[in-house]
Amino acid sequence: MANDTPEDLSRTRARHLNGTNGRSHASVRPLPLPPQAAELTIVIPCYNERGTVLEVIQRVSELAIEKEIIVVDNCSTDGTRELLIEACAGSPDPSLHATIDGQQILRGEKFLLILQPRNFKKGTSVRTGVALARGKYVVCQDADLEYESTDILRLHEHAKRTNAVAVFGSRLTETKLEGPITPKKAVFHAARIGLTHVFRALYASQITDVATCYKLMRTDVAKGLGMEASGFELDFEIPAKLRKRGVVIDELPIAYHPRTHADGKKIGWRDGVSALYTMAKHRLP
Repeated sequence: MANDTPEDLSRTRARHLNGTNGRSHASVRPLPLPPQAAELTIVIPCYNERGTVLEVIQRVSELAIEKEIIVVDNCSTDGTRELLIEACAGSPDPSLHATIDGQQILRGEKFLLILQPRNFKKGTSVRTGVALARGKYVVCQDADLEYESTDILRLHEHAKRTNAVAVFGSRLTETKLEGPITPKKAVFHAARIGLTHVFRALYASQITDVATCYKLMRTDVAKGLGMEASGFELDFEIPAKLRKRGVVIDELPIAYHPRTHADGKKIGWRDGVSALYTMAKHRLP
């Protein structure tokens, strides 16, 4: 398990968390650990999810746990940004400092809304949410309806009961592919399995779903990882750095309802290549 001292975590957070991929990336300013304000922080990165994001926010709002919700809009262009501003009905919070130049932070009744100045990709949105997190634990929730938010409670309960530092939700232990098995769906499923096998071999891990969105972690540990990735490859950097720190990653099966590119899915084959590179890079001394 991670045994980082407060001094070690402080030094790690003091480094700039630089994104390294894509046309546009940003350095997320590290922030000092704030007083704990909730049991759980739920980070919702969002880009062009007008049709689902408000329902996702409503679902996580209804979870029976003391929580804070941080929604990070990655400069959406389909009206999502305006929808979130209206739903937040918030005002600037002078107690919070922007983690990126040009960023706006609005505090509403239900959630904290972070408006990125331009598209910095999903990984930067997640890192932004983690930097601002004030819960004891933190987890990411996609802004679509692929995941069942009630599963977050099971992950949290397991972490509390076992004192686990990290608990992942696995889509590959009991979940079967829903609906017609199209070639694309079969390829994505095979890719998840293949990437997980690579991770297991590189990091001596027994996890079954390395690419899952549901990665619940103790917040102090998450802040101390020194996350760098700006895109989807952050999903592979996180478990790689956890394992290199000796953290045992627990898993629980979760529900999963995969969508297609026609429904708004954004991940592609280039992300798979980036995932392989990320796993190999962080395995080196």
